[in-house]
Amino acid sequence: MELFTPAYFLPVLYAFVGCCAFAITFNTHGWEIPLAALGGSLGWLVYLLCAPLTHSPIFQSFLAAVALSLYCEIMARIRKCPTTSYLLISIFPLVPGAGIYYTMEHAIRGQMEDFWAKGAETLGLAGALALGILLVSSFTRMWTAFRVRRGERKVK
Repeated sequence: MELFTPAYFLPVLYAFVGCCAFAITFNTHGWEIPLAALGGSLGWLVYLLCAPLTHSPIFQSFLAAVALSLYCEIMARIRKCPTTSYLLISIFPLVPGAGIYYTMEHAIRGQMEDFWAKGAETLGLAGALALGILLVSSFTRMWTAFRVRRGERKVK
């Protein structure tokens, strides 16, 4: 599997540029812009790399959310910023915006079977993203509490 083929490199580059624009829109400054955008690129790369392994976009989204959430937690600790500032920008390429749009389009046109099918798929994608973020966030919080109890880290 060659990573620098246009099938992988260009979508990851587009995700990076899109996340940079999203970071600027959210008034992010300095090094936080490319670092947060790098999280979005990482998430999209994991999503693309999982495509041959699993044919479920929901599982791909879950794995990508776990990867980018880990990245955001690590960067938040290194840069001493809130995790949310990285996570909000990094999740941008994975948000099922087209699914939401098509769900509403089917509802407006009265195509109820397509509406329910697309709505369930979109809800599954959004739920997978939320579950991946929740899993990593909970694990990080438990790990920090464990380290504080053992005396490895002082409470600030």
